[in-house]
Amino acid sequence: MKKYRDLTVLVSACGAQFMPGLVNCLKENGEREIRIIGVDMGDDPTVLQMVDACYHVPKANDPLYIDRLIEICKKENVDIIIPFMSSELLPLIDRKEDFEKIGVKVSVSDRYSVEITNNKYNFYSFLRENNLFVPRFAHIKKWEDLIPACEACGYPQNAVCVKATESSGSRGIRIVNPNISKFDLLFNEKPNSFYTTMDDLLATLKEKETMPEMMVMEYLPGNEGSVDLLAENGNILYMAYRESNVNLHSIPQVATLVENKEAYEIAKKVISALGLSGNADLDFKNDENGHPVLMEINPRIAATMRIFKEGGLNLPYLRIKQLLGEELPKIDIRYGIKMKRRYLEMFS
Repeated sequence: MKKYRDLTVLVSACGAQFMPGLVNCLKENGEREIRIIGVDMGDDPTVLQMVDACYHVPKANDPLYIDRLIEICKKENVDIIIPFMSSELLPLIDRKEDFEKIGVKVSVSDRYSVEITNNKYNFYSFLRENNLFVPRFAHIKKWEDLIPACEACGYPQNAVCVKATESSGSRGIRIVNPNISKFDLLFNEKPNSFYTTMDDLLATLKEKETMPEMMVMEYLPGNEGSVDLLAENGNILYMAYRESNVNLHSIPQVATLVENKEAYEIAKKVISALGLSGNADLDFKNDENGHPVLMEINPRIAATMRIFKEGGLNLPYLRIKQLLGEELPKIDIRYGIKMKRRYLEMFS
């Protein structure tokens, strides 16, 4: 068996819920030893149970964030950076050459694809311009735009989804359903429900003089899922579909690895049009007829990465091999793998 050199990999947002899954993907790769350096804006001693070293860093939008990463990379002889926050992708692209000068490879795509996919409205506009299917959608720049935009997407006859154009983790998302009452929301929906009323959403947007850019789109009632993949200049090297069976705060609690050829065809067209390289997570939701509709793209690894690894597709590690120019293996995906999340307490 070929011997591969050991590596040191830096991972951002290491205090997040995804970290145990990513650690498993990197450590249990079957080829080499990987030392993991975690960075996070919080101070959580339990993280040290998962990583080999951990550093405190400022927010990703802080002007000193990248300089701090470079400092840590030099100290720890980092080989590769795997970013997890959408907000850090463009700053990393801007300073990519500075990392390369010290021998560090950064797992990011190009500015063009990241700028498009980081803004949901721009991404939908891009899909429409490239003759790729999108549901009805409209722009919201101020609270006065809300009702006209919702009406353009089928409200009040149908429910609509309103979302901030630059957010992640389901922040800034609400579903406006004219057929759900406040009484039903109180007694029949869990506290983490996305449902709201038009009156409540308007009142919220009026609280401030300015508001973040938002968009509205027609609500899709079907199941959720994602295509997670690895691409090279718009060509998909590997991909598989994760069907979300139970979600909590947008994070799958029960999921199944399945083959979804319809979603795969959509992914091929979109990734080709973007010319994207590296890892990406394409979120889908089924329409009323059960057909997958692309909702958004995260041009990075996603939180539910381990289910793919258990199905034979270790996407974070394959990305590392891609960055190093190593030969990529042939993989037969084991569909049918089912994941169920349970709590595991950590103490310090």
